[in-house]
Amino acid sequence: MRVLLLVPAAALLLQPAAAQAEVVEYACTVTATGEVQDVKVEVELTVPTDAEVDVQMSIGWRGSYVEGSELRAPATGLAGEVKLYAYAGISGITGLTSATGVAPISTIVAGEPIPLPTTTVEIKTTPNREGSGTVRAASLNFGTSPSDRLIECEPKNENALTKHPLTIPGAGGTTTSPSPTPEPSTEPTTEPTSEPTTEPTTEPTTKAPTKTPSGAADTGGGGAAGPDGRVLVGAGSLLVLAATTGLFLRRRGRVPTL
Repeated sequence: MRVLLLVPAAALLLQPAAAQAEVVEYACTVTATGEVQDVKVEVELTVPTDAEVDVQMSIGWRGSYVEGSELRAPATGLAGEVKLYAYAGISGITGLTSATGVAPISTIVAGEPIPLPTTTVEIKTTPNREGSGTVRAASLNFGTSPSDRLIECEPKNENALTKHPLTIPGAGGTTTSPSPTPEPSTEPTTEPTSEPTTEPTTEPTTKAPTKTPSGAADTGGGGAAGPDGRVLVGAGSLLVLAATTGLFLRRRGRVPTL
C-alpha cells in the first residue's frame, strides 16, 4: 500500500528557494603587488521567499573552486586574521542594492590555494520597501576587515550570471502608504473679545491743610485766624478791661453815709 504525504502549501512557501549553482569567473587582484589571477568559483545562491519589509533577511552563499582555477596566496603570504567577504547584487527594489556576508577561513599558506569556507555563508541585508527584483552573485574580497582588502575579486561575466527572483511583500511595512494630510478647518478659531467695562473714577476730596503753630498744639484754626481776627479779639479785650476799670473806680469814689 502506498502512503501519500501531504505537505501544507504554506510550509512550501516559507522554504527558501532551491540553491542553483553556476560558475562565476573572477579577476582577483592582490592589492599589495597588483598581481591579477583568473579564478573560477562554482557559486550556489539561496534566495529567501519569506522576506519582509524592515526585517533582516539572509541570502545563502556557498562556493567551491573549479579544479585548476584556484586563487593562490601571494608568495609573501597574507598577514593577519584573513576572512572571506561575499557580496550579492540586488536590483529592481528601491533602496536595496547589495547584501554582505563574512566568514572565517582556515590557515593560509604562501603560494598555496586560499581555502574557501566549507559551510554556507549568510549574506544579510534589510529591505525598507516592498517590491520585486533579482539577486545575483557579486564580488569576493579577502582581508582582515571590509575596508582592509588584501585581495579583491570582481566577476568578469556579470551580465551572464543568473538573476534569481526576490520579492519583498508589503506586510509589516510602514512605507507603502503615507498618512493622509488632515484638511484645514473652516471654522474660526479666534473667540470674540468682550468689551472692557469702564467704571467711573471718583476723584478724592481735597482737604485744606491745617497749619499748626510752631511749638504748640493744633488749635483748630486759632493759629490761622489772620491779622483781622487778632484786631477784633484785641478790641474786645480793651472794652472788657475799660468796663471793669470804670466799675472799680465808681466803687472807690462812693463815700459811706453816717
